[in-house]
Amino acid sequence: MDFSGQTNRMPVVVKNLLIINGLMLGLKIAMGNDFMGRSILDNWLGLHTIGSPDFKPWQVITHMFMHAGPNGGPGWYWHILSNMFALWMFGMPIERVMGAKRFLNYYLLCGLGAAALQMGVSYYETQATVAEVQASGATVGDVQRMVEASHVSMDDANMVLNDIAQQHPGSEAAVQALFWDYNGVMIGASGAIFGILIAFGMLFPNVELMLLFLPIPIKAKYFVALYGLWELFSGVRQQAGDNVAHYAHLGGLIFGFFLIRHWKRKNVL
Repeated sequence: MDFSGQTNRMPVVVKNLLIINGLMLGLKIAMGNDFMGRSILDNWLGLHTIGSPDFKPWQVITHMFMHAGPNGGPGWYWHILSNMFALWMFGMPIERVMGAKRFLNYYLLCGLGAAALQMGVSYYETQATVAEVQASGATVGDVQRMVEASHVSMDDANMVLNDIAQQHPGSEAAVQALFWDYNGVMIGASGAIFGILIAFGMLFPNVELMLLFLPIPIKAKYFVALYGLWELFSGVRQQAGDNVAHYAHLGGLIFGFFLIRHWKRKNVL
C-alpha cells in the first residue's frame, strides 16, 4: 500500500473525533473541579476501577474522549495534543483504506480492548489491597462507604474512616490504600491511538518515519514493534509516580493487531 491518489481532505471520522475530543476538554474545564481538586467530569465519565462505587458501565466508552485538564499539572495539554496529532497523522490514511464505518468500529474496539486489559490488570493488583483490608477485619463495603462519603466532603470520609478504625483497630492504612485505588480514574484516547499505530505499521509497514527524538528514518513496522516492547517493559516495571496506563496502550496494540489480521484474512483490507 502507498499514499498515492489520496486527497488532502480530512476524512469524516478523524475530523469528528478531533472535534469531539476538543469539545469534551472544553466542557471539562468549564465544569471545573470538586473540593478535592478532582475534575467533576472525569469522575463521571473517566474509567474507574472495578469495585469502586464510582464505576459505571458507560465509562468504558466515555473515558476515550476525556483528557488531562489544567489540574493535571504542568504540560497537561500534551496529553490531548499528542493523541490528536497521532490520530490526525496516522488515522487519515487508515480511514481512507478502511472506510469511515470500519475505521470508527476499529477505533472504538481498540479503545474497548485497551480498557479491558487495563481494568483486568488493575483489578488483579487491587486484590492484594482488598486482602489486606479483609485481613484487618474491615470489608470492601466499608471502603465503598468511605468513597461515597468523600463526594460530600473529606470530613465525612474521615468520619467513616474513624468509625471503621474503632470497629477494626489497625485497619486504617489498608482502608486508605483501597480508598485511593477506588478514587483513581483512567482517561484518554491513548488505547485507541495505539490501535491506530499498529494498524499503520501493518498496513503501511515500509513507510519511513522521521521522529523528533530519533533523527534517522525508521520503518513504521519497526517503530511500532519497539514502541510496544517499551510499553510492556514500562508496565511491568511501573515505577512510583508513573500514572501512565501502559497496559491500556498494550491492549490497544494487541486488539488492533488481531483485528487487522482477521480483516486481512477475510480480504476486506
